[in-house]
Amino acid sequence: MSTGPGLDELRGCLEGIVPAGIATCDAEGMPNVTYVSQLMYVDPQHVALSFQFFNKTRENILANPVATVLTMDPDTAARYRLTVRYLRTETAGPLFERMRAKLAGIASHTGMEGVFKLLGADVYRVQAIEAVPGRELPRIAHGPALLPALRRSVDELNRCTGLDGLIDRFCACLEREFDIAHQMLLMADEAAGRLYIVASRGYERSGVGAEIPVGMGVIGVAAREKVPIRIMFPASEYAYGRVLREQAAQSGLVDRLDNEIPLPGLAEPASQLAVPVMAGGRLLAVAYVESRQECTFGYDLEDALVALGAALGLMMLVLRCPDAADEADIAQPAPAAAGGAGPPVRVRHFARDDSVFLDDDYLIKGVAGAILWKLLGDRQRDGRCEFSTRALRLDPALHLPEVVDNLDARLILLQRRLQDRCDWLRIEKTGRGRFRLAVDRETILVAEGAPRPG
Repeated sequence: MSTGPGLDELRGCLEGIVPAGIATCDAEGMPNVTYVSQLMYVDPQHVALSFQFFNKTRENILANPVATVLTMDPDTAARYRLTVRYLRTETAGPLFERMRAKLAGIASHTGMEGVFKLLGADVYRVQAIEAVPGRELPRIAHGPALLPALRRSVDELNRCTGLDGLIDRFCACLEREFDIAHQMLLMADEAAGRLYIVASRGYERSGVGAEIPVGMGVIGVAAREKVPIRIMFPASEYAYGRVLREQAAQSGLVDRLDNEIPLPGLAEPASQLAVPVMAGGRLLAVAYVESRQECTFGYDLEDALVALGAALGLMMLVLRCPDAADEADIAQPAPAAAGGAGPPVRVRHFARDDSVFLDDDYLIKGVAGAILWKLLGDRQRDGRCEFSTRALRLDPALHLPEVVDNLDARLILLQRRLQDRCDWLRIEKTGRGRFRLAVDRETILVAEGAPRPG
């Protein structure tokens, strides 16, 4: 019977800021007390302890599954004694990956990189919680009040009428309501097993179009496991810049092309949180936030961003299913404007991966590249500059994946990438499901073979 608070109220004690102690007994009743690298909240009835070594604690728990854990609140110094019972060990899956990422940060923080290698996540049922008497400090509130911030943010998203505006408002809410300065939103490309940036804030470059493979780093693991991944301390294992450089050095042309769009981000983030954006069990995107300060993102903020991500996912589905009337084909294509001032630009398209270059400068690839090549081709052939998303969806030449949100998200990606890199070529929205291709320079379309190694 619990004589203290519920486990939900103790989540701050389970961050790994203050190591927890665990007491176990062997089959003969001989006790053993040691520190545990990580004690992690699972749900209101369960915690997980890191299994790293087959030591005396591990030997005891397999012989006698009941243990006592002593933990401390890092803000108030309040102590709690938990009676726990061992249930199982997980060596893969969402819980294991969450614990492994968090442990990587703790290992880096304590100078134990290369020593702290997670073998499994030991799951325990919490049988009792007891508050240990002692002097405590008053609790101090950190950051904005999360429930009001969440409510205001959800109200903002509900007022959106287009996917582009939805993305911008979501990012604005993270900055304004939750005081998060460094952030990215990445859309999921399930067919390619990658995520691509459609928006970012707080960085010198936007990085729109930069890609991350599913399973790599905090963002990729959150996407693969479809759970939030949060790290409270610097973790070199999850430093994207280093991992991407190693990947580029070991790989061929495709990976080098990925890095033509540099990934934004802090060089050495001290806190990281990646939250999958889900709808109907499907991964649509990942929201990623980071900070130069350690211990910035706690459990409560994680909860708030998961809830906000759910609202974002629902709105994404709603806004990507426009009425047919809104997407009606344009009966007569409007004539394209003549090229403006400036020398002609060779627009080069490589069919192998649909990559597009403006002269010799890489612009975009994949579905977004195929879309741009089609729009420019229609303009050159028919003089057309007005288009509808419905017509694009029905075009078999684009080979669009069977994903309802793919086209709209790729159009936003293309539009923002052009804004970043090109002042004479634009995609302008003219109505729901309609847009215009504006070209201010003469273009020479060149269909190339496979790209040459750079």
